[in-house]
Amino acid sequence: MRTGDGRVLPPRLKEEIIREYERLCLVDKQLRALEAKSTAELRVAAPGSAAGKIRQLINLRSIGVVGAQELVNEVFYRSFANRRQVGSCFGLTGTPYNSGNSCREQGISKAGNRRARKVAIQLAWLWRRHQPDSELSRWFRARVGNQKGRIRRIAIVALARKLMVALWRFLTTGLVPSGAVLRSSI
Repeated sequence: MRTGDGRVLPPRLKEEIIREYERLCLVDKQLRALEAKSTAELRVAAPGSAAGKIRQLINLRSIGVVGAQELVNEVFYRSFANRRQVGSCFGLTGTPYNSGNSCREQGISKAGNRRARKVAIQLAWLWRRHQPDSELSRWFRARVGNQKGRIRRIAIVALARKLMVALWRFLTTGLVPSGAVLRSSI
């Protein structure tokens, strides 16, 4: 081992680099063991349990383990009576302003769970990429077309709301979102 200008590394620096590399290998080994344990737990998960819901979400293409865990731990551990409650929990519902003659929309409420809202919007972008033939992706393309900027950002929030309602239905009734592709189970 040599420095950038061709000098030989000092012995202590070389020893320190070797120790850091050994630590990195240990951390990598521990992470692989944790991932294997997590995957094994998901395989034997009971339907309806949190792990069962995570496994069910992972079976949809575009949703990974981390996204599914965040959705289940933040929102889908609860039971909802209707789609409006789902949208409100994520903070993805409109906020109308009606006063006198003035009647206008103020945008999304942002009153719900901000971590869940962030995951929902990220999953909406991933859904568009990995589920291009689904009904939700076609709706987004028809609505937005080639437009960019503000219109696209507004539409992705609407897509996130529709997607979270579709995922809630998928978890509660088993109804796969229209046109969505399932992957082979883990």
